[in-house]
Amino acid sequence: MTIIAIYRAIHLAFQSLSKLVTSGFSGECDEPMNRVLLVRTKLMRLKKFFAKAILVSAIFFVIHSCSSSGTENLPPASGLSGDMYLVMDSTQWKGPLGDVVDSLFSQEMIGLPREEPIFRMRWIDPRKLNFVLKQRRNLIFAVTLDKRTSGANMLRNLFTAQSLEKIKTDPSAYVLTTSDVFAKGQEVMYLYGNTEKELIANIRSKGHFLIDHFNRKEKERLSVSLFKAGQITGVSDWMIKNMNCNIKVPFGYKLVINKEDFLWVRQINVADDKDIFVTSTAYQSQDQFKKDYLIDFRDRVCKKYLFEDPEVLNSYLLTETTVPFIPVTTKEVSINGHYAVEMRGLWRANNFSMGGPFVGYAMVDEAKGKFYYIEGFTFSPSKDQREIMRELETVLSTFQTSEGLPPAAAQ
Repeated sequence: MTIIAIYRAIHLAFQSLSKLVTSGFSGECDEPMNRVLLVRTKLMRLKKFFAKAILVSAIFFVIHSCSSSGTENLPPASGLSGDMYLVMDSTQWKGPLGDVVDSLFSQEMIGLPREEPIFRMRWIDPRKLNFVLKQRRNLIFAVTLDKRTSGANMLRNLFTAQSLEKIKTDPSAYVLTTSDVFAKGQEVMYLYGNTEKELIANIRSKGHFLIDHFNRKEKERLSVSLFKAGQITGVSDWMIKNMNCNIKVPFGYKLVINKEDFLWVRQINVADDKDIFVTSTAYQSQDQFKKDYLIDFRDRVCKKYLFEDPEVLNSYLLTETTVPFIPVTTKEVSINGHYAVEMRGLWRANNFSMGGPFVGYAMVDEAKGKFYYIEGFTFSPSKDQREIMRELETVLSTFQTSEGLPPAAAQ
């Protein structure tokens, strides 16, 4: 059923409902007639509300229609994690709009020793969008109605007349996301505006939501692949029993240390070393979330448990705070509905023999009076580290305090 057909059906339904409501009042006094007018007024307002809702949804129905038949016959999405393909008219790609979108997704990822963009942006001319390119895992279509070039016209054809009218009349509407449009496991974003200036303003003011969306989707894909082979056995049971918390550790990691207040798992590969640890202490005050405290607490834990070389007793890891252009940063986040503070930066061995990036999260279990710090760090000097850190973030996001455990396990 088309959008117009739905609208007409609702229009006819309201006409019939209006007749039923008002038919019993014919020939009566003015007071019932006033009630008739009141009922009709309310019905018209309700009709307008539903009509507006349909117009707001029109873009979704039309764009999503190409995948409405299901994903059974769709090919799997192609491309690497972190790859982003932008479909945009060539004149806009070379102009301010292209600069804004490119700089947003290609900005440097915080806390890495070398410059790496959050996403690798690649541009596609709409006239060259073929079957293969349509299957990329992350696709962005961007168009504004004030452009009349051939490329812009091709993109504008993705929208119906009702959708285009909505874009013209609602400056706040600028983005739509949907999945599995041309391929399974694909994420597609549509950026649109009445004018280029309008769309640029929306992207500049709300761009972090766009990055968060694709970051979340990449982590969802990573989660599926990471845990496809299951988890390492015994770790969850031990953590629930001894630390009143839990974290999912993918198969392939090895347990290094498990103490009453500390757990360290590690995966050593040819080109990289991935590490995750969980530690806790008594919760005392909000001051424990301050950056200086977190750095000090981390360094005390690392010096006690994290060795650079098990054969060298005085080797340990610490937080790198002497590199001015890669400072330790903190920000407030949410982990499974829990307030947390994220800390990013670099670590190194005390003898300067190795180092790399880390990301950690601090949070509190008020019911147990515990302050938790969980972290993922890597040593991979010969390769890019963005996707490794994204993988570690995905594992850390599975962390649960006692509140998230099954009732029997949390006791």
